[in-house]
Amino acid sequence: MSAQTLTQIKHDPGAVSSHGEGRCEDCPIRYRAVCAHCETDELALLEGIKFYRSYEPGQTIVWGGDRMDFVASVVTGVATLTQTLEDGRTQMVGLLLPSDFLGRPGRERATYNAVATTRVVLCCFRRKAFDDILREVPHLSHRLLEMTLDELDAAREWMLLLGRKSAREKIASFIAIIARREAALNGRSLDSRSEIDLPLTREAMADYLGLTLETVSRQVNALKRDGVIELVGKRGVVLPDFARLVEESGDDADGGWIA
Repeated sequence: MSAQTLTQIKHDPGAVSSHGEGRCEDCPIRYRAVCAHCETDELALLEGIKFYRSYEPGQTIVWGGDRMDFVASVVTGVATLTQTLEDGRTQMVGLLLPSDFLGRPGRERATYNAVATTRVVLCCFRRKAFDDILREVPHLSHRLLEMTLDELDAAREWMLLLGRKSAREKIASFIAIIARREAALNGRSLDSRSEIDLPLTREAMADYLGLTLETVSRQVNALKRDGVIELVGKRGVVLPDFARLVEESGDDADGGWIA
């Protein structure tokens, strides 16, 4: 381990050397993260400035308004993004799933609170060093733009979900979103029977979807009773027919809203 890495860990106790987590080529989010389009020499630049951090369920990754000296890709796990109002109320505004990007280049302070809901591993880059590389590596800046536009599309779809869909459609949409992300990350098809783990408790789902806990439980049980889903353990969900779930969500096969 280099002197530079030792110094990094000394000043940042939460940091774990990248040498302990493997190379970029072996990363499970290699072709979906911000580095997806990078070539070998560009990956070498990122290897030189990266480190890993892990967080346990319920642990805060960053508070909104705090100085954030790194940006990061979610390697494994799920985190929530929340915003706290002046009167102390907190609203969940988004989820961070594997391959999602946390932080903004050129921005010193975090906009939202980020809290781990499962064990989370982040691949982190020092913000200043990342900003410098971003100006030199077109593949990196282009991929970041792609991800930002995807995030904008997702936010617009979520506005539609919260404003126009019924409680049953909201629950079905949420499950479908998680299923699509897991399938894309793992290279699986949703054409056949599949199983996923929901990243949120029912209480957190209620907060995220703008519903009450009772409504979430009632609609989940209704989807189970109607054969749309099957429940396994606390958060496991089996999807016998993904097309049926999509139909219940009010979306078409590609996830778009059916007018």
